[in-house]
Amino acid sequence: MSATVVTITNQKGGVGKTTTAAALLASLSNRGARVLGVDLDPQGSLGFSLGLDIEHCKTVYDVFRGEVSTEEAISTTDTCDILASNILLSAAEIEFNKPGREFLLKTALSKVKDRYDFIIIDTPPALNILTVNAYVATDSLIIPMSPEVLSLLGVSQIKETIESVRNYYNSGLTVLGILLNRFSPRLRLNREVMELAEQIASQLGTVVFQSKIRSSVSAAEAPAHGLSVIDYAPRSNPAADFESLCSEIAGDKFPIDTDSKEV
Repeated sequence: MSATVVTITNQKGGVGKTTTAAALLASLSNRGARVLGVDLDPQGSLGFSLGLDIEHCKTVYDVFRGEVSTEEAISTTDTCDILASNILLSAAEIEFNKPGREFLLKTALSKVKDRYDFIIIDTPPALNILTVNAYVATDSLIIPMSPEVLSLLGVSQIKETIESVRNYYNSGLTVLGILLNRFSPRLRLNREVMELAEQIASQLGTVVFQSKIRSSVSAAEAPAHGLSVIDYAPRSNPAADFESLCSEIAGDKFPIDTDSKEV
């Protein structure tokens, strides 16, 4: 059985895409799932956040250029397998300009999908050919956003891209939900943004996840230690919230292993 592919996306930066991707990879891995992280952001943040030396490993860029196979480009970290990226991938928009370029990632992942239960794709803060590749290759999208009006604008602008991909490349593309990051229910603006997010979710035919991710210093510290917040600070609020999110997404198939949790 081939992997379920989930893409974390929002064209606005700073909304917690990489933090979300890393946390889901860690949570799923801790539950016994076979997982692969794919970094389509030329900044290479996902690989770096999970302890990978992204300047000295094969990357998704090498795969797209046909220089290595997908299998050869996959690196292994303490958390999971990673198909990493680095700044060289920023040339993709110009370099990969042949017909069919929208299917580069889907073709690459088809070689390894049967090895994994989940593939989690992190995307750049833009709606470019890399993001389109992710949408074409994925089963579903998670749209993280911070409780700000500008973040909402980014979410609403994704709708047109989703519809185009559905029409031309991937008719089965769905949106799993909108995820509120750095959320505090005590703040009036956060509550107002949640109401607006629910309206946008309705337009996208989806929901706002029940799990809301609270703020914590540990979430900001974790990448510097090459760990997700799940493994860096398992007792923190964000870790608990991401575990809850993972249960919403994959709980029936991969329930949390309570025996492995610290008490």
